[in-house]
Amino acid sequence: MECEEYCFETRLLHNRHKIDAATGAVSVPIQHASTFHQFDLDSFGKYDYARSLNPTREALEDVIAELEGGVKGFAFSSGMAAISTTFLLLSKGDHVVITEDVYGGTYRMVTEVLSRFGIEHSFVDMTDLEQVKLAIKPNTKAFYVETPSNPLLKVTNIHAISQLAKENHALTFVDNTFLTPALQKPLTLGADVVLHSATKFLSGHSDVVAGLAVVKDESLARRLAFLQNSFGAILGVQDAWLVLRGLKTLHVRLEQSQKSAIEIARFLEKQPLVEKVYYPALIDHPQHDLQQIQAYGPGAVLSFELTDEAAVRSFVSSVKIPVFAVSLGAVESILSYPAKMSHAAMPQSEREKRGIKNSLLRLSVGLENPDDLIKDFTQALVSGREGQLVGQQGESK
Repeated sequence: MECEEYCFETRLLHNRHKIDAATGAVSVPIQHASTFHQFDLDSFGKYDYARSLNPTREALEDVIAELEGGVKGFAFSSGMAAISTTFLLLSKGDHVVITEDVYGGTYRMVTEVLSRFGIEHSFVDMTDLEQVKLAIKPNTKAFYVETPSNPLLKVTNIHAISQLAKENHALTFVDNTFLTPALQKPLTLGADVVLHSATKFLSGHSDVVAGLAVVKDESLARRLAFLQNSFGAILGVQDAWLVLRGLKTLHVRLEQSQKSAIEIARFLEKQPLVEKVYYPALIDHPQHDLQQIQAYGPGAVLSFELTDEAAVRSFVSSVKIPVFAVSLGAVESILSYPAKMSHAAMPQSEREKRGIKNSLLRLSVGLENPDDLIKDFTQALVSGREGQLVGQQGESK
């Protein structure tokens, strides 16, 4: 990977907020003030009210903008707050084309909230450009891309979608939560807005809920800044500081987790109880080559299907190391059940249409030794096999 003045991992530590100008502190100060004294009746200072701007939140916004290669960053109270506020760039009568197996919270926002305000949507398999083209309408104003997608790890060609968007005078939004700017930079591939649940890899320690957005041009920055201030779902200063602290170790965390994820994916591929593994690093992944072209790695999240739901139940009850929980991107491995966790907001018929089965599990690989995880999964898969046999015996009675 070629570097500019400094490589990415260096810029995580050495950026414009490396040292506090007032004190020399090597940690960004947490400014709790909700309001700021103004010294002139006619000319206010840079900060007046913390919803509009706060020095601690601003530091995080500056850093993520630099890392993503954008002109302006925005910090929100959650990933969904970032996504929802960005969707407010649209107006009544507009239409958005959206990744088919998108995160359940985004699905809920689009189908149950935006639709109430007259904003139309079409879900498509964005790995198929012909399907995307067929979904375009005269009123299409945005393309919403999640790549790799959640939870099936489908990879969308960001550059190709961005070109289609430009041809149709529309915007491209890309959720970059799974890869972060350490592995993928959508703005350099033509996207207009990049979004993050900073709760995940960016903060990385399961101790904060946060969302980020970065835009590529000043005009769009002004529009999103207006919405951030108007809607008001801003990130608190303590949480902003926690994300800033987490960012410092992003490179080493993601590098280790990704290395382990590759080992675990290859292990799972060989297991009789595992029907399918979804992970862009695997040679038989349909978009394996595309992922290598547009990203620096496959990331640390993978999904896998067991033979049936009974096997899933036995596996989950037997596995010991991963946390069984909602979320991903933390120092500890997190095992999730999309059907009842990340995609619970999506009706079962819609999940099944997208290939999100009740036998699917999602794994976010943490910093544990991969050998320990593989040993743990080995014994849990034995239990899963036993659970499957019990289920089959019950059916035969």
